[in-house]
Amino acid sequence: MLDEDGHFGESVAARYDESSAEMFAPDAVEPAVDVLAELAGAGRALELGVGTGRLALPLSRRGVGIHGIDLSRAMTDRLRAKPGGDAIGVTIGDFATTRVPGSFSVAYLVFNTLMNLTTQDAQVDCFRNAAAHLGPGGCFVVEVMVPDLRRLPPGQNTVPFHVGSTRLGFDTYDVATQSMSSHHVEVEGGRGSFRSIPFRYVWPAELDLMARLAGMRLRERWDGWTRQPFTSESRQHVSVWEKPGG
Repeated sequence: MLDEDGHFGESVAARYDESSAEMFAPDAVEPAVDVLAELAGAGRALELGVGTGRLALPLSRRGVGIHGIDLSRAMTDRLRAKPGGDAIGVTIGDFATTRVPGSFSVAYLVFNTLMNLTTQDAQVDCFRNAAAHLGPGGCFVVEVMVPDLRRLPPGQNTVPFHVGSTRLGFDTYDVATQSMSSHHVEVEGGRGSFRSIPFRYVWPAELDLMARLAGMRLRERWDGWTRQPFTSESRQHVSVWEKPGG
């Protein structure tokens, strides 16, 4: 799991909301909150990787009880400083293994954060941890990209995702290990900076097997939060696995 000093420390937390502004826009937030509030019902929600509260805060305003787990104190300090942040419980720890008291109707992990777990074992542990927090009939929801390997011609392992006058971003892939890294180059005031973040990409079918190992079954899979059909052309998915007994 990425540690707060390595990839999500103060320098990243200070700019996170601004750098991810498109994910804080109402058309990105509201459909996700609609789905999660529906699944939570009268129960509680657990956010794995709660960060600065992009979804936790609007869910809390809907009346859903929220608890979040995150490894980064710098990120959760931003959450606590926002209006309504004091209503959200936060536990500092690795969301793949950290347990919190109580039972939840829904646990969720969004915005590709599952890939911050850089080994298959850690991802399996995350599914088991989510299932352990759910009551009977509870759901685990994951939003994550579909690996974009079709953009890799033979002999190439790099795909750009942003090319601008002051910022360059590109991903590198190792298809043998399913490891990848996102690299960010920025130029500001005539000075350059470089940041690299490791990930492990994962296929939908592999996630279904992880869910089965944790005692859950696939209930829904969509292209996105507005519940469009998932197809072979989808570049991301929102998947819902259910714990038996509801």
